[in-house]
Amino acid sequence: MTRIYILDDHTIVREGLKAVLTSKGYSVAGDSDNLTQAIRDVQNMQPDVVLVDLNLKHRSGLEFLAQCRQRKMAFRCIIFTMIAQPMQVAQALSLGAISFILKDSDLTTLLKAIDAAVLGQRYLCPEVTELAMQALPLENSQHPLLLLSPREQQTVMMVVDGMSSAEIGKVLHLSPKTVATYRSRLMSKLKVDDVPSLVRLAVRHKLVDALDIQTSA
Repeated sequence: MTRIYILDDHTIVREGLKAVLTSKGYSVAGDSDNLTQAIRDVQNMQPDVVLVDLNLKHRSGLEFLAQCRQRKMAFRCIIFTMIAQPMQVAQALSLGAISFILKDSDLTTLLKAIDAAVLGQRYLCPEVTELAMQALPLENSQHPLLLLSPREQQTVMMVVDGMSSAEIGKVLHLSPKTVATYRSRLMSKLKVDDVPSLVRLAVRHKLVDALDIQTSA
């Protein structure tokens, strides 16, 4: 029986997935809304497949993939997220995700992705296939955000959200001083001198939505 783990920051999504997958004959080994907890769980439980949302409050499914890759953890990852940008699709696949589908896909698509993953076969829903094609020029360009690691990209998003170094450190389990160094380094990589410039760059390259910035302002 295929054993599945779910990493998603919405309780109702996790509960719904558990009910549906169990009814279809799969075993749900565990679930979490916390990236750090999920890494520990996956190491201990060793599921066959992990369903991962990209947006985990102030963390990222890409960061989860990067950390699991560093630890050489063996499982098949399916990105299961609401929306995505071409760059995110490219990065997820390069970090080891075997499949990528959107949450507005039907149940048949999700089950096909899981079964394909178990067999070691890639599965992309049609919308993601289009995004992957759009990502090809980005991979061969000097796209500035490709210079950043998944954690650095997530730090950019938290800075853009107006979080202080202390607040970011609490989320990432780092000291404020370490976060300040981190911020300085990534801004140097991106060749921006201040937070407003960083916000404009993030919006321009669709790491965040301009409407989100206006709403949170």
